[in-house]
Amino acid sequence: MGNNSRAILSLVLVVALCAAIIITPGIAHVQQPPPRLQFPIDMEKCWSSLFNTHGCVFELYKSVFSGQFGNVGVACCKAFSTIDANCWPHMFPLNPFFPPLIKDNCAHILPSSPTHQ
Repeated sequence: MGNNSRAILSLVLVVALCAAIIITPGIAHVQQPPPRLQFPIDMEKCWSSLFNTHGCVFELYKSVFSGQFGNVGVACCKAFSTIDANCWPHMFPLNPFFPPLIKDNCAHILPSSPTHQ
């Protein structure tokens, strides 16, 4: 009797697993929101001002990994201030707090640049 109980339990688990695999994609498909209309981000354009400013990418790299945002110079701050706000989530996807920190630091260096809201 013990072996029959195990066999029935195993069969029930296999059927439940198969049902979950078959049903879940259908449910996920139904629950997806409609796609939003988005224009592609030109990553080359997003990064171009930083790469065209000598040493800017290295200054930003040092700031990210050291946590010291005062290492960013005037030229890099000027380049940073020209980047479109739509680029930030794509340029720094793993650290969304980085762009506002740099922007705030650059506001002290370049008084005419607005601080991050």
